[in-house]
Amino acid sequence: MKKIIIILFAAIAAAGVSAQKSGNAMRISPAQKLGFVEQIIEQYYVDTINANNVVDEAIVAMLRTLDPHSTYSDPEATRALTEPLQGNFSGIGIQFNMLDDTIRVIQTVAGGPSEKVGVLAGDRIMSANDTLLSGVKLPQADAIRHLRGPKGSEVDIKVLRRGVADTISFRIIRDDIPTYSVSSAYMVDPSTGYIKVTLFGETTAHEVRDAIARLRGQGMKQLILDLEDNGGGYLGAAVELAGMFLDKDDLIVYTDGIHTEPYFYRNPERGIMPDGRVVVTVNQYSASASEILSGAIQDNDRGVVVGRRTFGKGLVQRPFPFPDGSMIRLTTARYYTPSGRSIQKPYTAGEEDEYNADMMKRYKAGEFMSADSVHFADSLRRETIRLHRPVYGGGGIMPDAFVPIDTAYYSDYYRNLVARGILNRYCISYIDDHREQLKADYHDEDSFMKGFAVTDAMMEALVALGTREGVEFNKEQYDVSEPVIRVIVKALIGRDLFEQSTYYRIANPLNPIYRRAVDIINSTADYTTILPEQKI
Repeated sequence: MKKIIIILFAAIAAAGVSAQKSGNAMRISPAQKLGFVEQIIEQYYVDTINANNVVDEAIVAMLRTLDPHSTYSDPEATRALTEPLQGNFSGIGIQFNMLDDTIRVIQTVAGGPSEKVGVLAGDRIMSANDTLLSGVKLPQADAIRHLRGPKGSEVDIKVLRRGVADTISFRIIRDDIPTYSVSSAYMVDPSTGYIKVTLFGETTAHEVRDAIARLRGQGMKQLILDLEDNGGGYLGAAVELAGMFLDKDDLIVYTDGIHTEPYFYRNPERGIMPDGRVVVTVNQYSASASEILSGAIQDNDRGVVVGRRTFGKGLVQRPFPFPDGSMIRLTTARYYTPSGRSIQKPYTAGEEDEYNADMMKRYKAGEFMSADSVHFADSLRRETIRLHRPVYGGGGIMPDAFVPIDTAYYSDYYRNLVARGILNRYCISYIDDHREQLKADYHDEDSFMKGFAVTDAMMEALVALGTREGVEFNKEQYDVSEPVIRVIVKALIGRDLFEQSTYYRIANPLNPIYRRAVDIINSTADYTTILPEQKI
């Protein structure tokens, strides 16, 4: 013990640390204490340890005592978190699926590295730089690591192609590959546009602006903005996107914290779509930046919010990167909607499991089935800016028009097909076997939507695949879910044949939130009942 005490005093002296003595105890800062603990463990622990792992775990444990959204990520996890938000990554430019332990190319990125050298949809990638990728039960994350790499670096791949006996070799020079936050944009009807935003990244505002211009060119006068399942992203992207629909100087959001001054985000200029009906769709998985945008639209009485109560994340995280590529995302402020609402749902510091269980509690309480199951205290009541409609804080954005979950067609048999990946696997195999014929029959998305139908023979093949993979056939449940299965199969085939937007064009009518949004935006009575002074 005496030796340890001497080491501690030596460490203090070496670091030039001043310490105050109080009786027989010496006061040191929490940071100094952590440093001493790390030194003691390294020098005296019984077994060999990885000091980096010990420190990483200590950081995670510290942040866990603060709030549910202050987090630490190691370098690899940090890259995985930031890449989707940055708008690009470096790779070979393919969309692929893992099927039967093999990478199957679904599409090549237009103008990307793989397309330039001649890689085709349907090719099976067998190896990369002499590392076998097929038949070795490689996790998808590991496959991605072999294909991605720094811009300008080379990767040699070998592929199998239908109709070609031997493998084909390609040398690909990696390049920046764009990632998109607008996954779908199309015309619902001659005057109604639809845009789905999946995250808020560096390019989101630019993508939405382009989508609005493109849809206006097709006759759009009103817009459905889909934020369902959008977990958020950059605050700045949400502010810029909200501003597109607001007037100059309209308040979008403000932030405040103990160590930060209140900051008010006002629209710097009149938006590109300040008039015309707007419906924003949300659900229980819409969070953070999605709540900033939907809250700004609702509080400014600019549009109608449709769906279910959002997640309830009203905390702002600031990234603090470390030189090794790891990062802390520390909560530094709360955000408030224009009416003064805090959207953050209640939490107890350190009770992460309880916080994460909130969604299941909401489900069991019947909230996803009935708006009457949601209760707000009167103290949380605020009013919208122009129409003085009542709105409530303290736990997500409550939509103007509530839409319950529709479970009528979703049997256990259907859920098992989805959970085991049977639908995806069947559609990939179907396209693989019929790609040339499909391309000959359907030259574009519109012709596919009008002309392609899922046949009874296809459904029988799907059921047979499910049976082989352990999904027991249930005739009664199959009959209940058959209409949904047919639509989803067509949507998945359309997606892989054309683009992601094709999937939503086909599958969206199954979504009750989408259907309600279409009804409201096209009904003067419904829309103006919610926003009676809205310009239309």
